[in-house]
Amino acid sequence: MPSSSIFPLLDYFPFRFGFLSGVVQKPQEPVATGPIDGSKMPSKTPVIIALVFLLSVAVIITIVFVQIHKKEVLSPGLKYGVVIDAGSSRTTVYVYQWPSEKENNTGMVNQTFKCNVKGSGISSYGNNPQGAAKSIEDCIEKVKEKIPSHQQNSTPVYLGATAGMRLLRSQNEKAANEVLSGIHSYFRNQPFDFRGAQIITGQEEGVYGWITVNYLMGNFLEKNIWRAWARPHGAETTGALDLGGASTQISFIPEKSGQSFKSTVLVTLYGYQYNVYTHSYQCYGRDEAEKKFLALLVQNSPDKSSAENPCYPQNYEVQFTTKHLLSSQCTESLSKADFNPEQTVTIWGTGDPALCRQMVAMLFNFTACDDRDDCSFNAVYQPKVKGKFSAFSGFYYTASALNLTGYFSLETFNFSVWSFCLQNWNKLPLILSKFEETYARSYCFSANYIYYLLVQGYKFNAETWPQIQFQKEVGNSSIAWTLGYMLNLTNMIPAEAELIQFPMSRSIFAGLLFLFTALCVLCLIFLVISLIRAC
Repeated sequence: MPSSSIFPLLDYFPFRFGFLSGVVQKPQEPVATGPIDGSKMPSKTPVIIALVFLLSVAVIITIVFVQIHKKEVLSPGLKYGVVIDAGSSRTTVYVYQWPSEKENNTGMVNQTFKCNVKGSGISSYGNNPQGAAKSIEDCIEKVKEKIPSHQQNSTPVYLGATAGMRLLRSQNEKAANEVLSGIHSYFRNQPFDFRGAQIITGQEEGVYGWITVNYLMGNFLEKNIWRAWARPHGAETTGALDLGGASTQISFIPEKSGQSFKSTVLVTLYGYQYNVYTHSYQCYGRDEAEKKFLALLVQNSPDKSSAENPCYPQNYEVQFTTKHLLSSQCTESLSKADFNPEQTVTIWGTGDPALCRQMVAMLFNFTACDDRDDCSFNAVYQPKVKGKFSAFSGFYYTASALNLTGYFSLETFNFSVWSFCLQNWNKLPLILSKFEETYARSYCFSANYIYYLLVQGYKFNAETWPQIQFQKEVGNSSIAWTLGYMLNLTNMIPAEAELIQFPMSRSIFAGLLFLFTALCVLCLIFLVISLIRAC
């Protein structure tokens, strides 16, 4: 049988390949194989070529579809950082993680673990410095379970102490140093890269909280269509309201910044500068404010051994020692010469919301501002509040106890406070989703305290109050100063990195794509030649 009958496509070349007969053959005249009457038989070659072409196109489409749509996003290598928030009332350990491919660039840090240390804050261990380190041991052991062992020695750990330790240092600097020294000693025997324990200032606490809020909300950066990070066009930042146990902070960018160098901090992020107004009010945290309030009630009581509290629920009674109320630096100015630290004081609740709000005002000195618009209380300079705010920590927990979270009106807040303060003590376990005596008895006071702080102090009103969002976290990350603290100390905001695994390697994908594309081109050439010869 002629070779052309076996490989019909080769008939269209000017010569036949020698591998069929061992030599290169000259072109021969085609042999007529048609019918006897001389008519031409229709050739099947164009049909075959067309089918091969269509099949090749289908293969190319399939390869591309599978390669693109069946890709798998791989989790990149991760790095970790740990920040210990040594607050006045409690200690909290946060574990953060981020992609390890790029640093000192852009991206997102995620909180992967949070552990609340049992007991009170480390400032309560002034007489037992080693106990402070012992208290965090359980949480550190849990952190070891969250971070791979081979990465623990490269994981930075920071401890930042806030208002509680600031107060202890001002009262007894030696005791404060011994507490921090005990923590340093503890971490010498731990596998982590401990970067130190320090007491941060109130201003730093406010700025770090502001950075955290805006970082988590994406107010600093956005991704454009070129998958590059850039500052959002016309982006507005969010103010931060933090209520701790011993201090409270307000931080925001005012309409006109830079009016007071003492209260304005220049923050540079992603090449942009922000003039942030921030102020920390020492002794105006929720716990210290309540101690001062109770001390004032006792001081104004005739017998000094008992007092009525309009902010405590009806039918509630509790006893404190005078030392508990007056030993703090925030209340020591109220103590008398005949101060007896062991004297027991009985406080019973009357559940009077109107009197509670009236008496909470005793904690603030509003007259020192002389009705100035740029003053909050205690003669502290503050520009007019502007834009949206995030209220977290104590603000959130108090609002949550009143079944209020997110955005709501000042009227709604006042109504909820009034209703809650009228409740009898035995009804609170049925009202509160989580009942703890220490907090439950004080929610009425806390709510009225927040009212005076935000409305009379910071000058929020019925129009601007709905701009406050009472929130605990953004996504799965808690709103706290700790994230901003870590980003500042590591001098980096890690880059977002995405690793993608395709079904085929790049070389195989490119090879197959080239092969079938070439086949398509050849088919087109043969098909054109075939059609020309058929005409």
